[in-house]
Amino acid sequence: MTTVLWVVLPYACLAVFLAGHVWRWRRDQFGWTTHTSQLLENQLLRLGSPLFHLGAFGVIGGHALGLLIPASLTRRLGVSEHAYHLVSVSAGSVTGVMLVAGLALLIARRFVNGRIRRVTTTMDKVLYAFLTAMVVLGMTATVGRNMLGGGYDYRETIAVWFRGIFWFQPHTELMTGAPLVYQLHALGGFLFLAIWPFTRLVHVWSAPLAYLWRPYVVYRARRGPAPAPRPAPAAVRDADRGRRSELIALVPPGRDEGPYS
Repeated sequence: MTTVLWVVLPYACLAVFLAGHVWRWRRDQFGWTTHTSQLLENQLLRLGSPLFHLGAFGVIGGHALGLLIPASLTRRLGVSEHAYHLVSVSAGSVTGVMLVAGLALLIARRFVNGRIRRVTTTMDKVLYAFLTAMVVLGMTATVGRNMLGGGYDYRETIAVWFRGIFWFQPHTELMTGAPLVYQLHALGGFLFLAIWPFTRLVHVWSAPLAYLWRPYVVYRARRGPAPAPRPAPAAVRDADRGRRSELIALVPPGRDEGPYS
């Protein structure tokens, strides 16, 4: 079971992550989008989306620094363990609160608003469930274990196992002794990567930096009475045929209808 959880499962999730993106790009390029619902509701989205994205960027950056940079490197750079722990916990708490607040607003918007709820797909619900579980586990580990509890040095265990996966040398014994909340968070992270290609998160790879300077989309309300609906082409064609039939009926029988009459 240890090998399945800490070796087989991570590699299987990474394989699905890579192959799923290739499949999605080849089979569903028109669906490679955020599927935005801004036209249906904008007030909660205007507040929740920046909070969620800024919090997510901070959380992902913190995970990358904590998991990919060895503790020996920070010590050689003169960063003490106390200073690293203080910055990590404080920055992680702030970005985590932003992420929680943004995610709560987006979930409330999607499931409370009737119009948004009707356009919510099954994969959207799966995505929000995974995000909620990951955020709860991450905040429990950061606040409950490191701030209020005795603390846990994940850089000597989980980070080493995580880097070993990409070097094809995963040390499974390092994960068996890790606290349960860290184990669940690690497994949930890889499962989250497995569902990534089949959700709206694929838009992350489509030049996300353009969102920083793209112009706003302005929606203006129409003032005054609404214009009369334009007739359908088929109705215009049928009316034109009716008028021609009436003109033909008015021409006396036997009269030449040519242009030189």
